[in-house]
Amino acid sequence: MSSNFVQLHQGKWTTEPVHAQHDGECLLVQAQEGSDFWEETFYGFCHRNGHAMLAPWDGSEAVEVSFDLSSFTELYDQAGLMLWHAEHQWIKAGVEVNDGVVHVGAVVTDRFSDWSLSPVPEWRARIVTIRASYHQESVVIRARTDEHPWRTIRVARFAYPEHKQAGPFLCSPKRAGFEVAFTRWAYTAPDEDLHADPPICD
Repeated sequence: MSSNFVQLHQGKWTTEPVHAQHDGECLLVQAQEGSDFWEETFYGFCHRNGHAMLAPWDGSEAVEVSFDLSSFTELYDQAGLMLWHAEHQWIKAGVEVNDGVVHVGAVVTDRFSDWSLSPVPEWRARIVTIRASYHQESVVIRARTDEHPWRTIRVARFAYPEHKQAGPFLCSPKRAGFEVAFTRWAYTAPDEDLHADPPICD
């Protein structure tokens, strides 16, 4: 497997996907139908069967995950970067389909989940990178595509100095057969400033 997946040998799935296999420079992963991460808010249900491959992350470096949006076609198809402390404290940031439109967003959970999102129809079928950088008990979450620059999508509290994990995730709440091609999972230099774009590392 490419050095673009430097943490792959350290990662462990929260819930095993239907399958995960190497295909050249990609990691292809198929989600279980009905898989998701969500805690209580608005809907009143909990879903803890999403697929996140987690490895230790001490926050001294930023973490980035890249993936191909070509397979995102149905409601709530989703993938991106999971930041994890425990079952009730986590952040998933990425891209999902909502009302037929690709959106970038984040779910921040501390016993209860919240959800923020923004439509990005121009990102459809692109390669997306989600990035998190840790600073002063918070994370700055950014996203870009192979054709679009970085945009900041969330600054969130994540006040866990120890026992943090991070890695790629995917969920398929509504259908079977959803597969995502992850093209990169890496640690890189942390953000220098909230208002300065980090370098692009591919």
